[in-house]
Amino acid sequence: MNQPLSEKTIVLGVTGGIAAYKAAALCSRLVGLGASVRVIMTEGATRFITPLTLQTLSRHPVATDTFDERDPSKVQHIDWADAADLVVVAPATANIIGKMANGIADDMLSTTLLATTAPVLVAPAMNVHMLEHPAVVHNMETLARRGVRFVEPGTGQLACGYVGKGRLAEPDDIAEAVLRMLAADKPLAGKRVLVTAGGTVERLDPVRYITNDSSGKMGFALAETALLLGAEVTLVYARTEGTPPAGAELVPVQSAEDMYEAVMKRLEATDAIVKAAAVADYRPKHTLDRKMKKGSETMTVELVRNPDILQAIGDWKQQAGRAGKAPFVIGFAAETDDVEKHALDKLRRKRCDLIVANDVTQAGAGFGVDTNIVRVYGKEGLVESLPLQSKRSVAERIWRIAASRPDWPGSAADAREAPSR
Repeated sequence: MNQPLSEKTIVLGVTGGIAAYKAAALCSRLVGLGASVRVIMTEGATRFITPLTLQTLSRHPVATDTFDERDPSKVQHIDWADAADLVVVAPATANIIGKMANGIADDMLSTTLLATTAPVLVAPAMNVHMLEHPAVVHNMETLARRGVRFVEPGTGQLACGYVGKGRLAEPDDIAEAVLRMLAADKPLAGKRVLVTAGGTVERLDPVRYITNDSSGKMGFALAETALLLGAEVTLVYARTEGTPPAGAELVPVQSAEDMYEAVMKRLEATDAIVKAAAVADYRPKHTLDRKMKKGSETMTVELVRNPDILQAIGDWKQQAGRAGKAPFVIGFAAETDDVEKHALDKLRRKRCDLIVANDVTQAGAGFGVDTNIVRVYGKEGLVESLPLQSKRSVAERIWRIAASRPDWPGSAADAREAPSR
């Protein structure tokens, strides 16, 4: 039986939400994967599911009280905090997320979380309005900046009767996130990668700007999966939705010119770059420093070309390649027709190693959604076609394709061509 989590200790924190019943299935799944699971339940969690259930499934006593010390030679919450390879909180209520963000330790779970140095994975579950409350959003962003990782809650019928986002992710999805953190291979280990994400903002005046529909989700997925696959990641991002992944060096920018400067000055220290941002081709020639007032029935705005970041990378790559210092470059092509023709043309003109192309008119492949449908092209033509799947899955496959290419930095062929790297 395949047990990729054998010799791993996971502390599973269960808090007081209706989704606590799913913790039983998650616990069983993690044990089945070979993990030693130690369960900590809050008082609220015990109102929804009994400690005996999780004790039976984990085959270990369940901790519910900080002061219930069973072994006089050890302080239990310190012992479990030190032993953990990973702490998973599922379901995570707004209450425990608030405690984690603010360093409150008033029960067994929050005390253990404050004491552990292990990575932490949080699976939120709550009413949609609670999830969107500014305090909860702020707390989650705080935790993300500290390196806590999240499993995105699902959308659907909630126990309270609402329909919306807030359902606990399915146990198999949480287990898959655990596997990615603890048992995945690391094909990007030792590599420094740079990812661009989001839509650039080109200002007309202090309150108006030109932008596009990019949400940044694909770029965020690429940065997150690169981290999980072992890379050191720099994320240069413009206007986006959601929270950037924890663990990356974050470089927020606004305009195409800002992004150009941020990218170009980091190229020499980069092994691979993915240009997933939607960069405006043009910007207003003049930006007003005061709000533009309403005037005539029509208005003319003169636009000028922005720097072509991907072209600049390709040109730099051609020059740097002579010294063996050129990064592996992956471009993106969002198209509406003749996808292959436009993608291969872009790959050649801009000297990319790979181009990821999608038809944004296809359902599930456009802007602002959590899925994508892409085709990956190299110099030889189509490398792989990826059907509809999550952007995270697409991102991971892109990285694995890239790392398997003969010109990937550090590959045998690459070393022969550029021994000085």
